[in-house]
Amino acid sequence: MAIAIITGSGGLIGSESVRHFASAGFDVIGIENDMRAVFFGPSASTARTTDRLLEAVPGFRSQDMDIRDGEGVDRLFAQHAGRIELVVHAAAQPSHDWAAGDPHTDFAVNATGTLNLLEATRRHAADAPFVFCSTNKVYGARPNDLPLLDLGGRLELPEDHRYFPGIDTSMSIDKCLHSLFGVSKAAADLMVQEYGRYFDMPTVCLRGGCLTGPSHAGAKLHGFLSYLMRCAVTGDPYIVYGYGGKQVRDNIHSADLVRAFAAFHERPRAGAVYNIGGGRESNCSMMEAIGLCEQITGRTLHWDLGPEPRIGDHRWWVSDLAEFRRDYPDWMLSYDIEGILTEIFEHNVELWTAAV
Repeated sequence: MAIAIITGSGGLIGSESVRHFASAGFDVIGIENDMRAVFFGPSASTARTTDRLLEAVPGFRSQDMDIRDGEGVDRLFAQHAGRIELVVHAAAQPSHDWAAGDPHTDFAVNATGTLNLLEATRRHAADAPFVFCSTNKVYGARPNDLPLLDLGGRLELPEDHRYFPGIDTSMSIDKCLHSLFGVSKAAADLMVQEYGRYFDMPTVCLRGGCLTGPSHAGAKLHGFLSYLMRCAVTGDPYIVYGYGGKQVRDNIHSADLVRAFAAFHERPRAGAVYNIGGGRESNCSMMEAIGLCEQITGRTLHWDLGPEPRIGDHRWWVSDLAEFRRDYPDWMLSYDIEGILTEIFEHNVELWTAAV
């Protein structure tokens, strides 16, 4: 049976990928070492998700491995050479703030880890589509140069602006401030493209906005919709960093993103790159998200405005999905913001309430 190797298999996107591709008939090998608990503390641990997957998903195996271990990664791929038909790389250090505190680890996980996986794929499964979870942070602070209007509850582009439908991959990643996280992910993104073009491998960089869903172990430094809803349920205070709470994010449900992975697997290309997210169909400002959380929970969310935005943080991001839809016209979004937040609440309310 064909094998799919999925890194970060206990995380939000990794676990969604495990369930999807196992149900599609793959034997799935997850690479997971619960590094998220190191990054964000015990409450963000992926161990519980990994245990559930092992119990519930036939044909799933979890490999306790660090993607920084190039020799170990190569041995795993060599062991299954000839059967690997898909690689989904969802493991990462995902936080601006954490990266600034330990740049060496951030770069080693995000950049060197990706290189290890690419080289193992080239050596042992060169025809297997390689799907990389990139990020819109590769554009650095460039989106902050956009001429945004203050509409009261959100910032917005004029309707006649070229990026009003969403930002496409024509936006430059050069000559602007990046967080260290943005740099490490940009290095990985470019390497994935280069392996696709230089070695004619089927690779894709999907530059996501905010990725979310009910399995997200939202933490203070990462996963804002999940953590926001958790604060609404538990009564914990939430801090909005900068921009008056009017900054806009698009949000894509993990299931919709993984269906994009599957679309690429069915029709792969060499060195492909797309912006992916909720687009115009699924986006909100921080203030709008707070209002929805209060509406869904029936509780007041206690929040304060921090004085400064995070370095490299975007004032406005909406992905242009036209490029991906042009190449994969059957793919579409199935969730909007309210649907995402409602599902996060319903899936987690008992767990979060019990923890209070």
